Amino acid sequence: MQVNAPETVNTYATNQNKPKEPQNALGQDAFLRILVTQMKNQNPLEPQKDTEFIGQMAQFSSLEQLTNLNKTMTQFVGLQKQHPLTEQAHLLGNKVHWQQEIDGIEQSGEGIVKAIFIKDGELTAELDNGDLKIPLSFIQRIEKQ
Repeated sequence: MQVNAPETVNTYATNQNKPKEPQNALGQDAFLRILVTQMKNQNPLEPQKDTEFIGQMAQFSSLEQLTNLNKTMTQFVGLQKQHPLTEQAHLLGNKVHWQQEIDGIEQSGEGIVKAIFIKDGELTAELDNGDLKIPLSFIQRIEKQ
């Protein structure tokens, strides 16, 4: 009898976007599974002491709260990273002096900031004198108008 290898192989995509928990981390689900297993396997003639059970439930509650706090802080930090543009709103309408070096040639100037935007991942100021766009890292001085 001859067996031929299949010509195609079916592959299934896994959820690769889901962050993996560290191998040594004990999450809520694992903690709850351990607690349920422990309760199933305890001796009915010698049940677990009330104080131990209450202590484990308190640990579970603490774990749940820490997990929620971690999610909230992660969201907060993410929002802070997403909005560096709003942190520079104070520049709008102010006079700035800038200086930059392009191909070994020193250039400088001044102008009033009329817009702030992100270009190629870098914060950039659009000045009122023409279509001049200067990365914020080149600004040397800011004056109130």
